[in-house]
Amino acid sequence: MAAFADKATLDLRKLPLLLLLCVQLSHTFPVRGESPEEKSTRVVQDYLEKFYQLPRNRFQSERKNSTSVIMEKLREMQRFFGLNETGKPNQETLEMMQKPRCGVPDSGDFMLTPGNPKWKQTNLTYRIIKYTPQLSEANVETAIQKAFQVWSNVSPLTFTKVSQGEVDIRISFVQGDHGDNSPFDGPNGILAHAFQPGQGIGGDVHFDAEETWTENSSNYNLFLVAAHEVGHSLGLSHSTDPGALMYPNYVFHDPSTYTLPQDDINGIQTIYGKSVGRTLSPSSNPVQPTGPSTPTTCDPRLTFDAIATLRGEILFFKDKYFWRRHPQLPRVELNFISLFWPSLPDGIQAAYEDVDKDLVFLFKGSQYWALSGYDIKQGYPKDISDYSFPSSVQAIDAAVYYRRKTYFFVNDQVWRYDNQRQSMEPGYPKSIASIFPGIESTVDAVFQQNHVFLFFSGPRYYAFDLGAHEVIRVGRSNRWLNCR
Repeated sequence: MAAFADKATLDLRKLPLLLLLCVQLSHTFPVRGESPEEKSTRVVQDYLEKFYQLPRNRFQSERKNSTSVIMEKLREMQRFFGLNETGKPNQETLEMMQKPRCGVPDSGDFMLTPGNPKWKQTNLTYRIIKYTPQLSEANVETAIQKAFQVWSNVSPLTFTKVSQGEVDIRISFVQGDHGDNSPFDGPNGILAHAFQPGQGIGGDVHFDAEETWTENSSNYNLFLVAAHEVGHSLGLSHSTDPGALMYPNYVFHDPSTYTLPQDDINGIQTIYGKSVGRTLSPSSNPVQPTGPSTPTTCDPRLTFDAIATLRGEILFFKDKYFWRRHPQLPRVELNFISLFWPSLPDGIQAAYEDVDKDLVFLFKGSQYWALSGYDIKQGYPKDISDYSFPSSVQAIDAAVYYRRKTYFFVNDQVWRYDNQRQSMEPGYPKSIASIFPGIESTVDAVFQQNHVFLFFSGPRYYAFDLGAHEVIRVGRSNRWLNCR
């Protein structure tokens, strides 16, 4: 699982951060007469007790003597999630604590469960003991089968559903206190939990029956949660990699295109060895599966797929992620595209903001979408032929808007579209180098700021002054993510 946007009816993306915090706190703990400070204390206490082994009376009779313990637990939690390690329950820490997640305590990297428990055999059996009425039994069985397949694809493990006799892994939908000393808390909190390999309850998976389980992007997708919990059943703990399946917080990904990230592949293969794989010939070694890796913000080799401004923010797109850089916030946030726009594809290739229409346009292949703020406008996606491109243009590398003209970059050429006349200007395309001398390479991404085009090509950016008509600055792309 990975970073999550609340499924409440309010659009939390648009709320000011302090208001967002109050909404979330009051939603989670509707206790009369509590001050904001008391609510914050309750959130911190509950979270650290459940996931970071804070002894249960630290905020009560022993509070005065345990400040250092509480601060250290907060730093541990902040370190896990890549937050600023203040040891204080600040805004970003409290927001992270409100996100729906797995009920298993946290560790780090593709961490193995303490003691490194594992199944002695690689042929495991499972049974669904109790179903959810929200989905048909057939649909539940399909989601669970696919969840096991995620792990069998990259390891020597196999999983067989059996209807009678003893099994290794039992799966059930239960609610509240269900007899394992790990009660569920109702909707939108702890979604599920699982137990490490072993006898008795070992390997078992429990889903909170009070959650709304689905096959799509609404509420909580059963396949995605099940695949995460099965990782625990096999011996994996939570990962600090926000792109890993074993990250504790939930986010939606399209199950039809889901690929297990490399961090999770490394983890399961550390326990059980490499996949049997497929062989190209009788004498060759098995071909090992690989998965996507989460981009590292300050990697000097970092490149971007697309960049656009949005009402003062700058959005940097990369694979299934994007960073938000806000002029008034020091921290640059890495988010999943699906966190904000579940219906958008990964791998956005070009983007620009039309400041006159207050819209942002996103492109992938021959399709494009329009955003009004953070909402996708109805009627999209549309085809890029709307911009008068010939059929030979099937994708756009980059785009930028300036003075009612949109510049489109395709390979080594630039096209200029007149937004008032709604037609491509005559004489285009032209070579990029002839219009923007000094920009010799293909363009990955571009945006405009203060009459300067910022071109990104590979791990470098080029600042092109439109008045002086020349490149005035060159630097590393990741400087825009506040990297030194």
